[in-house]
Amino acid sequence: MAQAEFLELMQEISSIIGSRPLDDDLEKLLNGLFPANGPKFTRLSQLCADGEADGWLMSREAGGIKFGRAVKPGNEAGQFSVDVVRMKNVAGPHHIHTTGEIGAIVPISGSPKFDGKPKGWYVYPPGSDHHPTVAGGEAYVLYLLPDGKIEFTGK
Repeated sequence: MAQAEFLELMQEISSIIGSRPLDDDLEKLLNGLFPANGPKFTRLSQLCADGEADGWLMSREAGGIKFGRAVKPGNEAGQFSVDVVRMKNVAGPHHIHTTGEIGAIVPISGSPKFDGKPKGWYVYPPGSDHHPTVAGGEAYVLYLLPDGKIEFTGK
């Protein structure tokens, strides 16, 4: 039941993103439509916890990070893949968003920030790169990748 609801929510979010440019305007749009303290974002938080508990989200772990791909591109989220990670005061592996990244920072405990950003939505444009970092607590980070593309660099 929770998994079906999660997939429906991902379909709704991905249809709003559509083919919009991955920029500050999209970040503002998502934070306006799905505010961090709003009912859908709150439900997203619970669905991530339910998915972890039930084993259909974040079934893998490495380097203190739980992770997993919930949706492959071309399925419920259209052109996007959907991944969820659980991070606590850790930096993840360096990678490049070859086609961009749209994500949600969902606190679990403390006052976590993802790459310095608080609870809510973020958008990274195509070609951006980083070591994904959660500091100040623990969080789920859900992210959509156009065409599922990401390039791990080993840096």
